[in-house]
Order: sequence, then C-alpha cells, then structure tokens
Amino acid sequence: MVYSYKKMNVMKTRSFFLCALRGLIITLFLLSYQLHAQYNTAIGLRVGGTTGIDGKFFTQRTKAIEGIIGWFGNGVSLTGLVERYSPVYNASGLYVYYGGGGHLALYNDKNRYSGYFGREVNNYRNNDIGIGINGIVGFEYRMPGGIPISFSIDLKPFIELSTGGYINFAPDPSFGVKFIIR
Repeated sequence: MVYSYKKMNVMKTRSFFLCALRGLIITLFLLSYQLHAQYNTAIGLRVGGTTGIDGKFFTQRTKAIEGIIGWFGNGVSLTGLVERYSPVYNASGLYVYYGGGGHLALYNDKNRYSGYFGREVNNYRNNDIGIGINGIVGFEYRMPGGIPISFSIDLKPFIELSTGGYINFAPDPSFGVKFIIR
C-alpha cells in the first residue's frame, strides 16, 4: 500500500493528539485526589468549531484566564481569553461567563470543507497564518458533592485576518468537559 506524504502527515498528527489525550486523562486521574468543589485550575476538552485541549485558571473569584490549543478542518490554533464569571441566581453550581481575547491560527493545506461550524476553511491554502479577535459567552455547570468535573456550553465568535488576504467570521460553538485540578 502506498501512502502519500499528506496522508502520512495526517496519520502522524492524529497519533500525536491521541497520545496527548491519553496522557492528559491518565494525569488527571492521578491528580484527582487533590480536587475541591470550588476550583482555581481546570483542564479539559472542548468539542465544536474549534476542538481542542482547554485550560482555565482563576486569578480572582470571578475572573479567569483560559487557553485553548485547538484544531479544525485544515489547521491548528492557539487562543487566549480573559473571562468574568457570575453565578446564576438560585441555581447551585451554574455560572454564566463572558469575555474576550485573541487567537493565532496556522493553516496547513487546502481543505475540501465548505464550512466547519461557520468557519469557511476551503479558501485557505498551504502555510497561511490567521490572527483574530475573539469574544466568548457561555454557561458552566460544576458538579455537586465535590465531583471534580464541570461542563460548559459556549459561543466563541471571532473575526480573523489571514496572510492570504481573507477575512473570516465564525460563531465557533462548543461543548466542554473539564477536570478540576484544585
């Protein structure tokens, strides 16, 4: 069987992400004995327009910094966000959050998709770089009884300018699961 260079590259990338995911899960379970109901740090997965590994650190009780290493259609991205949290009235463990930040996207090949959760990825060619501004709004639910898991659903809309001269907008919806570290 003959594989093209592109197929081998995709296989290597998938293998890397699967190994990283396995390592992340093992590490989180080993650290789970340190978990608390109110947390300062969490790490998890984000699935949606930009799928990836997500980390969150609270700098104050209502302010957090979030970082996302993500992948989509034909590229990868690094995103940094500053968020503000507020509890939802009379709903224990439920929070609303909002904020903003920016991202850097690296495109590695022409993609065949016409859209990917609003991201028009088919017009990017090899080696384009995109830089953009992001907003975020969503809900997070922290499991009761000291269970070290939180779930989130959000929209992370962005506007991006690429080196290929394209301007792109996407709503970038997602669902997230985070393991609370401390």
